[in-house]
Amino acid sequence: MRLVHLSDLHLGFRQFQRQTPAGINQREADVAASFTRAVDRIIALAPDLVLIGGDVFHQVRPTNTAILHAFNQFSRLVHALPDAKVVIAAGNHDMPRSTETICILRLFAAPLGIFVADREAKRFTFDDIGLAVLAVPDLPPGTVDLAPDPAYAHNVLLLHGEVQGVLPQAERNEHPDRAALRIPREELTRPGWDYVALGHYHVYTRVADHVFYSGSLDYTSTNPWGELAEEKASKLPGKGMIERDLRTGKQTFHPLPVTRPFVDLAPVDGRGMSAADLDVAIQKAVAKLADGVDGKVVRLVLNEVPRHVAREVDHKALRELQKRALHFQLDVRRPSTVRKSGTGGPGRRASLADTLRDSLRARPLTTGVDREALVALGLRYLEIAEVSEPARELPGVEA
Repeated sequence: MRLVHLSDLHLGFRQFQRQTPAGINQREADVAASFTRAVDRIIALAPDLVLIGGDVFHQVRPTNTAILHAFNQFSRLVHALPDAKVVIAAGNHDMPRSTETICILRLFAAPLGIFVADREAKRFTFDDIGLAVLAVPDLPPGTVDLAPDPAYAHNVLLLHGEVQGVLPQAERNEHPDRAALRIPREELTRPGWDYVALGHYHVYTRVADHVFYSGSLDYTSTNPWGELAEEKASKLPGKGMIERDLRTGKQTFHPLPVTRPFVDLAPVDGRGMSAADLDVAIQKAVAKLADGVDGKVVRLVLNEVPRHVAREVDHKALRELQKRALHFQLDVRRPSTVRKSGTGGPGRRASLADTLRDSLRARPLTTGVDREALVALGLRYLEIAEVSEPARELPGVEA
């Protein structure tokens, strides 16, 4: 008996200001295409069970375009694999916080025959294949007894939440969309579970031999650069989904290429550089991309660059890079502030710009607000307030 586990589709996700010829946000279209490719792969694998670990949509009330795309793709899946069981556990982005609001995922239940757990945990049993699936949406901790059903030959746990101690420290500190459900690791490793499918964390992660986060299908978190770093550190090929055989325990991670490349260029140490030196360093860093920045989402970090030097970089060249890329982010970091006296021990002290940047990246935002644009705007206002004359506009630059 084979299953496929995927999660965190985030359909309807929007970012940056570019649009397709049809007038749809380009990143929304990218994420939709990533899901389409995932459905293609699932159909080709033809599993007995498909598990989706939540955050199907990026917001509780998604756009009609996102809903229609999801319905069409799920319809294609269930018609191509009529004998497969498809189970969804709602994530924190799917679940309304008001009791009067209905979860949009119910739209896929009756007409398509998909099994959905949204308001409460549900155990779906399939006698024809001797399988029980306990599906747990994003609920407060301690509200669900995570126990398998011994009456069935195979037990699978599907849930959306944060396993304690698994997310990197930076992710735990700064994630603005932390799941309500915090799960002790020992709850997931108790005897009786053949497989535990997790959703919420966007990087493929092993928690135990049979307990895994599948990761997201695209870069839809507030910190895609952190995801790239985690994937590189774990030697992962990128995004994808999991295939597992419940009888043999054999498991395969199937990579799925994202629609649009995200590239974090090697940082530049700008210590002692003039603006002209930085211009050369920026062009050299970009030139290392064999096929250029065109259509990509690219970040370049410049470390140890004073404010007055950053203001003098070649803005025309930066605008050209921003025009060619879907988004080009020049992340300028000020020289480290070292505390040599006063309260506390010596060491680096966060600058006001660092504090503002971290605060804006961590706070929840109103739907449709571009986070990186907000960060750049906030930092620009801070710079204007700190100097005697208004700073020049730095398009595409995070200062």
